[in-house]
Amino acid sequence: MPALPHRFERPTLLVVGCGDVGLRVLPLLRGRWRLLALTSSAERMPALRAAGAVPLLGNLDEARSLWRLGRLADAVLHLAPPPGQGARDTRTAALIAALARGGRTRCLVYGSTSGVYGDAGGARFDETRAVAPATDRARRRVDAEAQLRAYGRACGVRVSILRIPGIYASDRVGGHPRERLARGTPVLRPEDDVFTNHIHADDLARACVAALYRGLPQRVVHASDDTELTMGGYFELAARLCGLPSPPRISREEARRSLSPMLLSFMSESRRLDNQRLKQDLRLRLRYPTVETGLLA
Repeated sequence: MPALPHRFERPTLLVVGCGDVGLRVLPLLRGRWRLLALTSSAERMPALRAAGAVPLLGNLDEARSLWRLGRLADAVLHLAPPPGQGARDTRTAALIAALARGGRTRCLVYGSTSGVYGDAGGARFDETRAVAPATDRARRRVDAEAQLRAYGRACGVRVSILRIPGIYASDRVGGHPRERLARGTPVLRPEDDVFTNHIHADDLARACVAALYRGLPQRVVHASDDTELTMGGYFELAARLCGLPSPPRISREEARRSLSPMLLSFMSESRRLDNQRLKQDLRLRLRYPTVETGLLA
C-alpha cells in the first residue's frame, strides 16, 4: 500500500516522564496521535504498551541513551522531574540536546511547578510575576524553564510551560488528603496559615492536551483550579467530606520543631494563582473547578 499523504498522517507525541499524569493524557489522545513514552525502566514497558503508547528505553541521566529521540516526535510532553540535587536541571539539558539534533519537534509542553514563585505572602497574581525560588528544588525548575524557552526561541519550537500546584485525585498514589488526615498530620493555626493552590489530576491531563493544541510560544500558564483556600482550610474541608476528624492546629514554631523540612517548606510559601490564561489562552473548562467538586467526585 502506498504511503499516505502527509496531511493524513497522525502526528507523533513523545511523553517524557509518563507517570500518573502522563498515563491520564494517553487515552485523551489515543487514535489521534501516535504515542511514544520514554522510560528508564524495562519493567514499566508492558504497562505503557497497555496504556496505548510505544515504550522507548532511555534515561535522562544518560545522554547517550537519548540519541534517537529528536527524529521521532512532532511534539513532546515533558513531565520528568529534575535531578534531586544541584541548581541546574541536567535532565532537561540532555533532552533538549537530543531534540535539537533531530530537528523534528515543533511543540513542547513542560510541567513545571508554582514553587518557582517562592513565598508571595498570600498575594493573588498572574503569570507576569517574577520568579523567586526559595529552594534548590524550585531553582532547578526555574533553570529548566529558562533552558526550554531558549531552546524554543533558537529552534523555532512552540514551548508551553504549565506551572502546576498541588495535584490531587482519589485514584492517585498519595494524591488524596484522606491519607494525611488518617495519619493525624497537623496544619498551621489560622493566624500562621498559608494559601495553597490545587488542580485535579484529570484536569491537569486535559490542560496538557490543551497546551499541545493551543499553547502560545514560550508562554507560561498557571494550571490551577479556582479554589482560594488556606492549607488548613483545605484539610478541614477534606476531613468534613471524608467523615474524618479535623487535623490538629499548631503554631509555626511548633511546626519547625516537629515537621519534616519538606513539609515545612510547603508551609512557608503562601500564594494564590490567577488562572485566566488557562481558561482564555488554552480555552480549558475545568471539570473540577474547586477542590470540593473534585473531592466529592
